[in-house]
Amino acid sequence: MTEQPSPPDPMKGFRGVMAATLILEAMVTLLTLLVTSKFGSNGGPLGVVVVLVLAAAMVVACRYLSRPWAIKLVIGLQVLLLLSGFLVIALAVLALLFGLVWFALLMMRRDVARRMAAGQLPSQQQP
Repeated sequence: MTEQPSPPDPMKGFRGVMAATLILEAMVTLLTLLVTSKFGSNGGPLGVVVVLVLAAAMVVACRYLSRPWAIKLVIGLQVLLLLSGFLVIALAVLALLFGLVWFALLMMRRDVARRMAAGQLPSQQQP
C-alpha cells in the first residue's frame, strides 16, 4: 500500500518567511555602519560592536526558528535593537520599521493558526 502524502505544514512555510526577514534585517542592520559613519552618530567602537553582535544574533536566530520559544527570541532581538538605538540612532529607526513588519507577520501567523485549528485551510479540504 502506498502511503498518503502528508499535507503541507503552513507553519513550516512561515518559518521560512521569518528566516528571510531575519536575514534581511541583519543585512540592513549592517548597512547602518555605512550610514552612521557619515553622520557621526555611530556610538564609536562600541556602536560598531553592537551592530555586529546584533546582526550576528539575527543570523544565528534563524537556526532556532523551529523551537517553541522562537517568537520570544525574535521579539527579544527587536527589543535589543530598539534599546541599542540609544547608542546608534539609526538602529532605533530600524527597530521601529522592522517592528511593524514583525507585527504584521505575527498577525498573519495568528490568522493561519486560527484557520488551521478550524480546518479551513485549503490543504485541509477534501477534494
